[in-house]
Amino acid sequence: MTAKNTVCIWYDRDALDAARFYAQTFPDSAVGAVYRAPGDYPDGKQGDVLTVEFTVYGIPCIGLNGGKVFPQTEAFSFQIATDDQAETDKLWNAIVGNGGRESECGWCKDRWGVSWQITPRALTDAIADPDPAAAKRAFDAMMTMRKIDIATIEAARRG
Repeated sequence: MTAKNTVCIWYDRDALDAARFYAQTFPDSAVGAVYRAPGDYPDGKQGDVLTVEFTVYGIPCIGLNGGKVFPQTEAFSFQIATDDQAETDKLWNAIVGNGGRESECGWCKDRWGVSWQITPRALTDAIADPDPAAAKRAFDAMMTMRKIDIATIEAARRG
């Protein structure tokens, strides 16, 4: 990797599988170099995949197969800005449909426990509406959702 700053994501053992899924699911994403452990380590053996370089929407990442010591939490998430309902549905369904699970307000987790915020630009615009009442209506509507429904957000914004 040539990037000065890279996101490192801790996985139990499936960093390569996760990287391949991301590369297949998200545009401007790819799997790069795969490095194998030069010796045994607490959660693996010599020759096991230790790290994987990959990009998600152009963001350089490293997947580290570190074992079960540090599980994923919502303290880290990828936030993906979507342009319409079709893109929102496609990405949400890809993550949830591949062994992931739904959460609230546009959040979901992939099967490796990594959190994703699938956030339509329409939601961001609605919450930033200069009319505080319109912003609150949109926010209140979002608070009832799992996957974001843009039509419902826009209707709430309009009142």
